[in-house]
Amino acid sequence: MANLEVAIGSLTLKNPVMLASGTSGSGEELHGLLQLDRVGAVVTKTVTLEPREGHPPPRTVETASGMVNAIGLANMGADAFIAEKLPPLVATGATVIASVAGFAEEEWGELAAKMDAAEGVSAVELNLSCPNTGEEKLIAQDPAQITAAVSKARAATSKPVIAKLTPNVTDIAGPAVAAADAGADAVTVANTLQALVVDWRRKKSRLGAPQGGFSGPAVKPHILYLVNRAAAGVNIPVIASGGIMTVEDVCEYLCVGASAVQIGTATFVDPSAAMKILDKLEPLLVSLGAEKLADYVGSYA
Repeated sequence: MANLEVAIGSLTLKNPVMLASGTSGSGEELHGLLQLDRVGAVVTKTVTLEPREGHPPPRTVETASGMVNAIGLANMGADAFIAEKLPPLVATGATVIASVAGFAEEEWGELAAKMDAAEGVSAVELNLSCPNTGEEKLIAQDPAQITAAVSKARAATSKPVIAKLTPNVTDIAGPAVAAADAGADAVTVANTLQALVVDWRRKKSRLGAPQGGFSGPAVKPHILYLVNRAAAGVNIPVIASGGIMTVEDVCEYLCVGASAVQIGTATFVDPSAAMKILDKLEPLLVSLGAEKLADYVGSYA
């Protein structure tokens, strides 16, 4: 048997297969479809300090080998999430990573403090990179803003802090280094690619917003490159997120330097996708001669 454990700061995950933020709600939506306590972690849908309605529908459009979404961070707000959504998720035995997003520098500390005090939250993922909130420039595109946000969160919690980065940059190494230097325990590479889906007859967006975020199998080669670049630049774990559909996809990411992975769009296709991938991962690593996950991570020549 291969040891699949992976350390994210002070948190040890039982395995590297996580559910990505925004693709499994607050976990309860998938309860009964997969064993939430078996996956490495459940990253919740992003919450903000105040409730947000998000964008009007339609919010998702299927594309060739993927999908474009424009949810706009719709959520009930951090306090309601902690009171209503978190307890049922914790009751499943899942390892919970809370995803949060701030719109002002001080909000990152406030949100991290709330999650620090919330029973059952094991770590905090900072969504620095949602591409469809209407912001002209994403925090994750500016190392100075990354430093400010991560520093505020780091000072407000003793729990591991993960910075979720954007693929919409010239070189992801700079943002990754900025997050690590500011105290992040890991970086997630990456959020969705900025995208348009156009109804050329009506000359309008096919979404309820002008633009959205592109995800799915088509983005994997690009995100593989970014994961490899980020892993070469930092000494903290890189969590890969982008186009994972099969256990072979997971191994590609582990090979190029990811310590863990997040399953996202695949969950829309098959709600049990993460479980099916996890069931195949350990025997596949054994067949490759890996006694533990770390033996295979970063083995790409």
